[in-house]
Amino acid sequence: MLDALLQLDGGILLWIQTCVRSAVLTPVFTLYTHLGDAGMLWIVLSVVMLFFRKTRRAGVVSLTALLFSLILTNGLLKHLVGRTRPWLTVEGLVPLVAEHDPNSFPSGHTCAAFSAASAWYRTLPHRWMKILGVVLAVLMGLSRLYVGVHFPSDVLCGMLVGLLCGWLACLLWRKYAGKRS
Repeated sequence: MLDALLQLDGGILLWIQTCVRSAVLTPVFTLYTHLGDAGMLWIVLSVVMLFFRKTRRAGVVSLTALLFSLILTNGLLKHLVGRTRPWLTVEGLVPLVAEHDPNSFPSGHTCAAFSAASAWYRTLPHRWMKILGVVLAVLMGLSRLYVGVHFPSDVLCGMLVGLLCGWLACLLWRKYAGKRS
């Protein structure tokens, strides 16, 4: 069963490399994936939200979610699982960006994206903002597959951990805000 999953994971990456990569998409996805380095895109957007009363709660909750995702993903799960990067195990896969962390599971970029998006979805005042956050998170996960630095299962688990972190940050906010009232 595990072998079948690993083969499927690798097969999807090779299909993306062969059938989806293009001269137009490569610079776009490469730039976008780099915007997620160290969670910077999500941190910057969350900090900007702190300056506006209507989005301040979203900024605080998403920064909290991002901290949870950093602890869970980069501090704990990547070291416990120790899964190597796909180009080291999938013959013929060529990564488009350099990754210095040897651990692949789960995707930290995807986790950070979904942590912020999950928090924003629950706290932003306008529907279009919520949807934009989700779209940006999905694109981050796809960018990690496109550039060949994560297996699909890394991205899927990064998404799930991110959703959990956003949910936990919202629960913490509600508890804190309830005590202040």
